[in-house]
Amino acid sequence: MVDLQGQFEEIKEEVLNSFEEILDSTQFINGPHVGRFSEDLKKYLGAKHLIPCANGTDALQIALMALDLKPGDEVITTPFTFVSTAEVIALLGLKPVFVDIQEDSFNIDPALIEEKITKRSKVIIPVHLFGQSADMEAIMAIAEKYGLFVVEDNAQAIGSNYRFADGREIKTGNIGHIGTTSFFPSKNLGCYGDGGAVSTNSEELAERLMSIANHGSTRRYYHDRVGVNSRLDTLQAAVLAAKLPRLDAYNQARREAARRYDDLFDGMNGVLLPYRSPQSFHVFHQYTLKFSHGRDEVKAALDAVGIPSGIYYPVPLHLQKAYQHCGYHAGDFPISERMSEMVLSLPMHTCLTEEQQNFIGETVNEAVNKTVSNYH
Repeated sequence: MVDLQGQFEEIKEEVLNSFEEILDSTQFINGPHVGRFSEDLKKYLGAKHLIPCANGTDALQIALMALDLKPGDEVITTPFTFVSTAEVIALLGLKPVFVDIQEDSFNIDPALIEEKITKRSKVIIPVHLFGQSADMEAIMAIAEKYGLFVVEDNAQAIGSNYRFADGREIKTGNIGHIGTTSFFPSKNLGCYGDGGAVSTNSEELAERLMSIANHGSTRRYYHDRVGVNSRLDTLQAAVLAAKLPRLDAYNQARREAARRYDDLFDGMNGVLLPYRSPQSFHVFHQYTLKFSHGRDEVKAALDAVGIPSGIYYPVPLHLQKAYQHCGYHAGDFPISERMSEMVLSLPMHTCLTEEQQNFIGETVNEAVNKTVSNYH
């Protein structure tokens, strides 16, 4: 699904030189590479403050901890995402309130948010799924109307822009009150282990976020609030520092690979191509097709010839065993449930060749033709 080895060859010398420097200095925690990378990412996003942390799940947890929420407060998000988005809500004693997605973008549907708002509602967490922004202009308008915080889960869309109606373009992760991201190795900007970051334009929130990520402390051995221990280590920062200047080129390579996929699958029976929102610059963390029938047969055909593929996500969060206490049932979020039965993501990375994609396309086409004949 991801060619980390091919990408590493391009940055190998720079990364190994940085590693040698770090190993010689033994500054493994909060070394100078962390500060330099944090400053560079802050400028890239256009944010006023950026706090690196240990992983993307921590980033979400730290963001919610900074908002002084009370047990039972409600956080609105999507059931069609990776579990960490809801996991941190539950871990903090908050209540996940799910809202169904838009069928074209896979992102939370702003038109359905208002009906879920109660007196306990405090936060909206839009997830920019598969590399494309949620409709942030609509979401921010709702948040302002009801006095809610917006925490962006930007783990899959770093580098994407969102275009407002007045023509302004802002990086995802820098639109809401807090932005969070993950540097898991498979991400568009990934390290060689775990890593994450939180960003904000609020001085007050930045102070809280920084303190929470450091045991609730702003001065050593003095702890003003309950916090966690969540740091981006120096070796990972060195990898990210090498990759960040190349991120736009990485994303462009993904977009070009997506265009080649489009040419292969356009008009294929029962296959729907990924939607591109006119408001969002799609950076294709995943290239996700929808199959009106035969999705599992196509996946099996790909497996049989050694082509990886992924179903993101096979079970929406409201149907997961861990979240049965939320009181949701099958049928509550029909679009999310239907998409879980239709979606299939194909290999997507910066080193995909036309030859590889042609082989993938031929395999999918053959499988689709078989399923169509069987279906009829």
